[in-house]
Amino acid sequence: MQSFSRGWSFLKQAWEMAFKDKDLLKPSIYALVTGMIVSGIGIIPLGIGYYLIGGNTVGNFVMFIMGGLLVFVQFVVTYVFSAMTVYLIYGYLAEGDGRMDKAWAIVRRDFFDILTLAAASTVVNMLKSAAQRNRKNSMVANLARSATSLLETLWTEASYLVLPAMIIDDLNLKDGMQRVWNITKENLLLIGISTVGVRFVTGLISFIFGVIGFGIAFAVGGGLAYLSGGAAAISIVGIVIGALIFFAFVMVASVFSSYTNTAYHTCLYIWASQVETARAQGSSVPVAAPAPLAAALA
Repeated sequence: MQSFSRGWSFLKQAWEMAFKDKDLLKPSIYALVTGMIVSGIGIIPLGIGYYLIGGNTVGNFVMFIMGGLLVFVQFVVTYVFSAMTVYLIYGYLAEGDGRMDKAWAIVRRDFFDILTLAAASTVVNMLKSAAQRNRKNSMVANLARSATSLLETLWTEASYLVLPAMIIDDLNLKDGMQRVWNITKENLLLIGISTVGVRFVTGLISFIFGVIGFGIAFAVGGGLAYLSGGAAAISIVGIVIGALIFFAFVMVASVFSSYTNTAYHTCLYIWASQVETARAQGSSVPVAAPAPLAAALA
């Protein structure tokens, strides 16, 4: 319960920052729109490819590679805009203003590193996908599914922290992972991850958004279909309106979750990095966490 309370406290502080500086939210919105466009464009060749060459071993392998390329591009989009959010939050906390021009400049500077992070995430995703596709019920297959699921979970958490290391400290993927590992060995991240339930809070709120959106969409779409008296055109309009309402709620939930989680891991990394530096300098003075995280841990 305390973890949820702290997660809720951080959420309020993070969104207070966003309301004071609207630029902090822009990358999450850009990521959503760009991701939709990329997915829409990427599905077309996948559909054509499945129709033409699907159903045999070679065709399935080609489709697997094409799917991997689409996943890679989606990761690139996600990390580019998440990197912008990281720097905007860092700028806001350090200077009181997150500037879009500086965020774009940092993304251009670290674009190759972002590509390597996206490539690593794609490999992890494809390993899990390959293991899940193996329908054999043998012990080896079950272990592979469990291992790749665990790997994806650990990598997802690591990538949330490696990205701030890249953006804030200008590190490549290898050095960023090493930095996060060093900080983790010193137990500097455990208190934040274990005691602040940000993921649970954002997941719960996103679920509530989805349920409410579905309820409203069903009421509007079903209501119009019922009132249409069997008129196909009105029924179709009702279904389309209902789908748009549901999708709008899903979009809001996605932006909400993306921004909050990025803000949390950015604050966590900044705090852990500052504590590490203070320890290395032999300072015994407690290092205050960034304001949103400090409020959650109070």
